[in-house]
Amino acid sequence: MDNFRKITAALVAAAKASYQRRALVFSGDQNWCLQAAQASLEGALLERVPWISASAPENAWKLEAAKAHQFLGQEVDALVFNAHSGFDLDAFGIITGAIRGGGLLFLLTPPLAAWPAFPDPEHARIVTFPYRMTDVTGRFIERLVRLIRKAEGMVLVEQAKAFPKVQQVTSANTGINDKSMADKGGDGECRTADQRRAVEAIVKVMTGQRRRPVVLTSDRGRGKSAALGIGAARLLRRGIKRIIVTGPRLDTVTSLFQHAQRLLPQASVSRTVLTLHGARLEFAAPDALIRAPQPADLLLVDEAAALSAPLLEQLLQHYPRIAFATTMHGYEGTGRGFALRFHKVLDERTRGWRALRLETPIRWGSGDPLEHFVFQALLLNAKAAPAAAVALARPENTLVEQLDREVLVKDEATLSQLFGLLVLAHYQTRPYDLRHLLDGPNLLVYAMRYRGHVVATALLALEGGFDEETARGVWEGRIRPHGHLLPESLAAHMGLVQAPRLRCARIMRIAVHPAVQSQGLGSQLVGALIKELKTKELDYLGSSFGVTEELLRFWERLDFLPVRLSVKRGATSGAHSVLVLYPLLNSGQALVKVAHHRFQAHLPHQLSDPLRELEPRLAACFLRCGGRTSSLPLDRQDWCDVLAFAFGWRVYEVCIAPIWKLVCGALAVPESERLLGEEERNALIVKVLQKRSWGEAAAVLELSGRAQVIEALRRALRPLVLHFGNETVRREAERLGGC
Repeated sequence: MDNFRKITAALVAAAKASYQRRALVFSGDQNWCLQAAQASLEGALLERVPWISASAPENAWKLEAAKAHQFLGQEVDALVFNAHSGFDLDAFGIITGAIRGGGLLFLLTPPLAAWPAFPDPEHARIVTFPYRMTDVTGRFIERLVRLIRKAEGMVLVEQAKAFPKVQQVTSANTGINDKSMADKGGDGECRTADQRRAVEAIVKVMTGQRRRPVVLTSDRGRGKSAALGIGAARLLRRGIKRIIVTGPRLDTVTSLFQHAQRLLPQASVSRTVLTLHGARLEFAAPDALIRAPQPADLLLVDEAAALSAPLLEQLLQHYPRIAFATTMHGYEGTGRGFALRFHKVLDERTRGWRALRLETPIRWGSGDPLEHFVFQALLLNAKAAPAAAVALARPENTLVEQLDREVLVKDEATLSQLFGLLVLAHYQTRPYDLRHLLDGPNLLVYAMRYRGHVVATALLALEGGFDEETARGVWEGRIRPHGHLLPESLAAHMGLVQAPRLRCARIMRIAVHPAVQSQGLGSQLVGALIKELKTKELDYLGSSFGVTEELLRFWERLDFLPVRLSVKRGATSGAHSVLVLYPLLNSGQALVKVAHHRFQAHLPHQLSDPLRELEPRLAACFLRCGGRTSSLPLDRQDWCDVLAFAFGWRVYEVCIAPIWKLVCGALAVPESERLLGEEERNALIVKVLQKRSWGEAAAVLELSGRAQVIEALRRALRPLVLHFGNETVRREAERLGGC
């Protein structure tokens, strides 16, 4: 036991001398690892040491990995992470970021040689129905073991093997102490010059011109959230009355509130509100701010990368003074993907917005070896191929291939490019997705290459193929087959009992390099997938995603049909999820036809109830998808009523039914898109189909009131009457129009 204490003392001395962190790995059976960690901590003078473990010594501060988010913004002296209880990548990334400079990570693992085959409890998150844990591979752990063996600043102690020798390191022979460097540039409240500039930028958003947002980005431990809290405290002291804070969850902004409270000791504080002499700093969920915007002098958005660009755009529209902050290498969303998408929105919607990056670490010293290891292990530093290297990629000079994951896990360059591309393209890519990519039992990984570089990628999940009894259980809601989203949605939500029996593939993720988007590569990739999947005798192909008009049009161009739209928006994406399908075999053709027909039949009724607030442009896209061309179900009297309203003879309220029939039929026909202007089309959707009040309709259409909405409706109906009415109807419309 003396050896454990000596090696820990040496690592603590080295860590404190450099104001960096170090790691000590104990590899062996669980009891040996727990005893080794406990012995190492005895006399180490490390006070705040949580154990992330299902098993820990008595009186230890034990926490479950699932509660890792409470460590965002927190600091600890050391941490014991017991991988025998499961290696949760997201939790590992979050919790290791809480270790302050001078601290240690104790990582307890099964014997390294056997770890890839270890029955990790985390497999339960990856395994798919019918839940054979052995189906999950150990590729990610295989890669992790390689990195542990060669990591700097990490000492490996293996059970029944020779004890490593570690030289004592003291501050006397270390050189510069990074903690003192981090403190330079502070002003008493701020720890670094970076943080001081960030706080000044936040204050300027409030005191300067409107519509001049600031975007703060940083890696973990740079004081970003603290800067938001310090800025809020300064503004409240100056008399600003109401500041709203939002983020993906309440615990995301805990650090912000703590720093504001530290500077305002006389304030009254609860979990969601800080009050000072009538002024308020309060948390509100992002989706709640969209549904019912609240008045505020300033809006602070923390961990903005975890929220979708459409939701952030709506916040930007509602709040003239707003500051965004996000972690560049995050655990729920990525700052790089956020920057790529949202900066374009800022360029279009605001002038003079400011980007500010915090570089100097506060929680630990520069060049920290533990930060380097975590970035490498979780691929937080994954980068897509250089733009210059892929700029000439086109459909005709690229190659699509299915990747062998046994090869991919050993090809760090390809893995980094592929995962980096997913990070750029998808706002909620997390470390967990890396393990799922490598170990998921039902996954297929495809890459499109140009001169060896990954320019596009797609991840597919194989789903369905159940027996009749299981399929009925899914339809009845008794069985919820994890990992089979498409058949479960079609059966349990749409009542299609045959869906789980068919075999399908779901495109989980698809990404094209930003440097070569709009060149047809995405379409080429999907086309190649369709061709190959037909040879695998799958019945249909599908995808599910947070819908935007751009994405819906992409899938529509590829002949995918929407068959389901969620009635609620995602809390962080702010978007409705849509399910689209493409038939591969005749059996799939029959299923897709029925599913799409049911969707089109339900949609007009849903628009007046659960989808009443769906954006008009999206509603128009869904109504049009499928291109119905059948004659409209209006009789002679219906046409007379429509004419009477369209030309001002009769009030809207007595002509609702025939107008509704016409609008439902006309907007389902593609040529209606060229017959109507955007305002006229939107007027038909918000008033006729969504049945909003005159006041609501006017607000959505940005018109002054009822009279203007009625005029927009009449302008919209006249070309529809002329196009869809029979000869008699058209003659009457022309006569009335000439009166």
